[in-house]
Amino acid sequence: MYRMTKEQGTSGDPRRSQLLRGALDICLLALIAERPRYGYEFVEALTECGLELVSEGSIYPLLARMERAGLVESHRAPSSSGGAPRKYYRLTRAGGAELTRGRTVWRDFTAHVNAILTNTEPSTGRARP
Repeated sequence: MYRMTKEQGTSGDPRRSQLLRGALDICLLALIAERPRYGYEFVEALTECGLELVSEGSIYPLLARMERAGLVESHRAPSSSGGAPRKYYRLTRAGGAELTRGRTVWRDFTAHVNAILTNTEPSTGRARP
C-alpha cells in the first residue's frame, strides 16, 4: 500500500488524513482541470489549500493509476528552470466526466454529514426539535 500522507501533518488528527485519502483523486482531477500540472505542483497547490498532509510519494502512484484508467494523460515538457523535462498531466474526456461525478458524490455526501453534525446535540446525540 502506498503512503498517502506525511508522518505528522500540522493538524495531528488522523481523521484528516483518512478524509483526504477518500477525496484525493477528485482533488487531483480538479487541480488538473484548472491547468496541466507536474507532480510537485500538486503538493504545492494542496498545501496552499490547507491540505499539507499529502506527500509527493502519494501523488505519483495515484497519478499513474489515473493514467492507466484513462482519466489523465501525460506529456513531457522542458523545465522552466532549465532542469530535466517534467511530466505534465492533463485531463482526458473520461477524467472530466469522472470529476463531474466525483463532485456530485462529494457534495451529496458532505451535505448528509453536515446535516448530521449540525442537527444533533453533542450531549445526547438526539435530533434537535
